Amino acid sequence: MLRALKKLFHRPALRFGLARDRRHGRLRDPRFVSFVAQSNRKSLNTDLRDVMLNSRAFFRRVLLTAAILGATWVAIESAQALSVF
Repeated sequence: MLRALKKLFHRPALRFGLARDRRHGRLRDPRFVSFVAQSNRKSLNTDLRDVMLNSRAFFRRVLLTAAILGATWVAIESAQALSVF
């Protein structure tokens, strides 16, 4: 049982891109990394905190809009129900 757990959690030692990692393919190849660094493409925004804050603000606006629309619908339906009586 201990051997199975050790084998499950074992990660092979890689020497900073010099060895090939079968799990990740070309992403650890230093030639590929230098090619991507030299190409003049738009850099990818990897700041996940900004993305998270922007998505929270977006969902907050969506929930607020849904709440306002729901309250408006309840008010309209209540006004129609009261007009029947």
